[in-house]
Amino acid sequence: MLEKMEGIIIKTQDYGETHKLVTIFSGKIGKFTAIAKGAKKPKSRMAAVAQPFIHGEFLVYVNSGLSTIQQGDVVNSFRAIREDIIKTAYAAYLAELTDKLLDSKDTEPYLYKQLYQTFQWIAENENTDIPVMIYELKLFVKGGFAPVVNHCVNCGLNEPPFSFSITEGGLLCEKCTHIDNNSIVLPNKIAKLFYLFMSVGLERIGKISLKRENIQLLRQIIDEYYDRYGGYYLKSKKFLKQLDKIM
Repeated sequence: MLEKMEGIIIKTQDYGETHKLVTIFSGKIGKFTAIAKGAKKPKSRMAAVAQPFIHGEFLVYVNSGLSTIQQGDVVNSFRAIREDIIKTAYAAYLAELTDKLLDSKDTEPYLYKQLYQTFQWIAENENTDIPVMIYELKLFVKGGFAPVVNHCVNCGLNEPPFSFSITEGGLLCEKCTHIDNNSIVLPNKIAKLFYLFMSVGLERIGKISLKRENIQLLRQIIDEYYDRYGGYYLKSKKFLKQLDKIM
């Protein structure tokens, strides 16, 4: 079946001497892998479009096995991302996480829109911490291992103050903190942000100003939570942590 669709390339790999396999995340049919014939040839029209992070319009012969890209045009190259090592690292991490957590051809137009908007933010802004975490948490929901952030995971109480328990998988109210002595006490604002990040699109959140220590706290919790429940080793995540040590 021949399909015309927009999509973002989240993964590429060489295929033979002249071709590439590209994994595309589209709003129309979800994530799928297709062969881009001749994409390794410098003068090929397919070479420009078969690159990581490209937002393109594709004409694809879709089948149950390996699909084939018949034609591709660049809509947004996200050049600002590709020319900055920090932005590239964040985009690569989100692309790899998307590839790992989404099943093939599972249609997710909302997540597709969120990834595109997050890439736009990364391209246009220096501060990428919050948009990246917003998208991560939405992927955790899709992956089926999102933390409980709208009430106490033990008793159901939805009144602060809360702490966050990696072990219990979410918020603990003041009366239930004894369940996990290693739970992390949260400022009230941060507890509310967890729910906001998981349930509201980036386009509705706007610019949130947070102290650096609160951003670091969110980052710490999300990283530890993924390490416990995520299940996939991510090369791009390791690279990001190495960059953090250098910066």
